Amino acid sequence: MTDKTTPLWTATEAAAATSGRASEDFSAQGVSIDTRSLQKGDLFVALKGDHLDGHDYIDAAFAAGAAAAMVSKDYDAAAAKGPLLIVDDTMKGLEDLGRAARARCGGKIIGVAGSVGKTGTKEMLATLLSACGKTHASKKSFNNHWGVPLSLSNLPADTDFGVFEIGMNHPGEIIALTDQVKPHIAVITTIDREHIEFFDNGLDGIADANAEIFTGMTADGIAILNHDNPYFDRLKAHAEKQGIKTILGFGEDDGADIQLIDCALHADSSRVTADVMGARVRYKLQIPGKHIVLNSLGALGVVKTAGGDLDAAVEALKNAEAVIGRGNRHKITLSPGAPPLIIIDESYNANPASMQAAFRVFEMVAPQGEGRRLAVLGDMLELGKDGPRLHAELANPLLKAKADLLFCCGPLMDALYQALPPDWQGAHTKDSKALTDIVKEVVKPGDVLLVKGSAGSRMAYVIEALHALHISGSAANDKPATAATNGKDSQNAL
Repeated sequence: MTDKTTPLWTATEAAAATSGRASEDFSAQGVSIDTRSLQKGDLFVALKGDHLDGHDYIDAAFAAGAAAAMVSKDYDAAAAKGPLLIVDDTMKGLEDLGRAARARCGGKIIGVAGSVGKTGTKEMLATLLSACGKTHASKKSFNNHWGVPLSLSNLPADTDFGVFEIGMNHPGEIIALTDQVKPHIAVITTIDREHIEFFDNGLDGIADANAEIFTGMTADGIAILNHDNPYFDRLKAHAEKQGIKTILGFGEDDGADIQLIDCALHADSSRVTADVMGARVRYKLQIPGKHIVLNSLGALGVVKTAGGDLDAAVEALKNAEAVIGRGNRHKITLSPGAPPLIIIDESYNANPASMQAAFRVFEMVAPQGEGRRLAVLGDMLELGKDGPRLHAELANPLLKAKADLLFCCGPLMDALYQALPPDWQGAHTKDSKALTDIVKEVVKPGDVLLVKGSAGSRMAYVIEALHALHISGSAANDKPATAATNGKDSQNAL
């Protein structure tokens, strides 16, 4: 967090960074593009989106306490109710702020890419590195063309460690983002079917697109890759092509530099023994799942190579928490004295790999009393022509996870629904709202629900509706996730 006694941006600094002009003096403690989350003292950047124009919300920004607003040169400055930073183009201005913040920061910068687990790994790194020094990390899943420069523009100059998630939907998108981040260390969590409909050459293309993160690195950079993934060698070759000499692998394979020695997987945690480049460590993770264990290896590899305190980081692992919509748990009391309804909230996103990882955790969570395991699933999107087949292929993994019934929505999930024996078919509807009405009537005390789907499937509606059934006030950590669109899809200013 920024030291409130030292401004993140003065008017002079911001104007110099953006080649803009300040209408009057100001100092900003942060940068925001959304009046709903803007903090008092922020510089509000009025971006123009496909559906909204941030310039329409400048009055709201000043009413919320904005220190200043970055506006394009065609904005009527006379109408402003506070200081302005006037630039040719506000999107470029935000990028310029981010580049300037990156240039003045002397800390270690880490970029996180991959098909699955980017946000969870980024959050874990933020927890571990915070035990080693002043750490700044991108919020939520701010990993796209506006999320990355926004995260960079909020980077304090005296940060010891900066962690930035870098995502993509299409080939070529990461190149522009890594050029802004310029990471010293790049982590690629894994390669799997993500946005595959946009890649003519399938998984090879997805691997190549994620490897674009290396183009923003210098030869003394460090690449940390999933050694167990079939695309390890392909990613390594990309890194070597960029002149990167230090390339490390994490995983179970014997050749991994950060190697899993042993782990005990439980429904609510994992106990791990690992070798981190010659250092034997033991720790407990409060987030269940083998996939989380493997990502923790990559995170520890980052700490080690970034010069952090490995012992302090291992101790901090016990504080790592699941990200909202990515495996966090909710307990809903439906009847006094009865076992709670347990929800495994995986509503943020989905692809075949993350579905199967969620199924393995689902299997370990035992229903209570007369409860059942209910899978509540929405479409996995952007899978292209293979979408129906990839949905149908989840049938055996779902049955192996000891699911009692499937409740699902969306045209693609119908393929999975029809692939199951009739006794496992709960209901299939066109969308999550229709599915919610059915699930509300079906659930009973002691049930375990896995709720998962791509963000566009809006599976958080189900979770919100189930929270409304709770018969008494929920604990703070049992609050429902929002059903709003995720960071990549949301508009810049409201």
